[in-house]
Amino acid sequence: MPELPEVETIRRGLAPVLEGASFSRVELRRSDLRFPFPARFAARLRGQSVTALARRAKYLIAELSNGETLVMHLGMTGRFTVEAAGAERFEPGRFYDDSARLSAHDHVVFHLSTGQRVVYNDVRRFGFMTLVKRAEFERHPLFAQLGSEPVGNEFGADALARLFAGKARPLKSALLDQTLIAGLGNIYVCEALHRARLSPHRLAASLAGKGALARARREALAEAIRDVLAQAIEKGGSTLRDYAQTNGETGAFQHEFRVYDREGQKCPRPGCTGLIRREVQAGRSTFFCRVCQK
Repeated sequence: MPELPEVETIRRGLAPVLEGASFSRVELRRSDLRFPFPARFAARLRGQSVTALARRAKYLIAELSNGETLVMHLGMTGRFTVEAAGAERFEPGRFYDDSARLSAHDHVVFHLSTGQRVVYNDVRRFGFMTLVKRAEFERHPLFAQLGSEPVGNEFGADALARLFAGKARPLKSALLDQTLIAGLGNIYVCEALHRARLSPHRLAASLAGKGALARARREALAEAIRDVLAQAIEKGGSTLRDYAQTNGETGAFQHEFRVYDREGQKCPRPGCTGLIRREVQAGRSTFFCRVCQK
């Protein structure tokens, strides 16, 4: 599933196309994705311009001129293709490297006032789109319980201390909890924990104490999370099977992985003699080094 860096890469690719443009027509080629489209979905979008394209956690948020917001989630295989008035096209993010995108899975086509088209393709149809009134956005069930943005100004060691206080659960589980920190996924949690030298099995509450060691650990983790996300965004995300950037090129952060999907390989930390292990936590693969991550 696309994580924060991939969704942010897509946002940055779509923003120059969508912002300032209006929907001249919206073509729905089926009645639903993961969920049915809202009532009069196409009609409510027609004629509206996009005033801003933002991201909240793993959601794309298009603010519309009529006071509504178009909320889009990619699910596991959702992707957008931008088609110019001529034959030129590019994709603002392709998370699985399968260039044979079948048009049979083109489910939504946004026809823009600029003459461009933005096509939403989703093979597995786990993505969805809905409309939310801007005044009700923060109270909407999709967003009311979302936690802090890990790239926001409020995120840091103090925020981790507050979020992890009393959390007698594994650190990795706490980091994946979207009600605590919104947007982190399996790849970048594994990578951040290795950079911070912290075991995924360590209790989250152990980072919330007042002592110097607890503070040092949460400072290291906050810095690692920020660094990993920033590097991944700079590299255009990670391509595992079908992700690519706005120009159709694949992301490159997978070449920077230290632990993710590296089971049995030597730990890349200088001087460490450990091997990367894979264990299953709460149904998710966890990659880490038992020697240097404590």
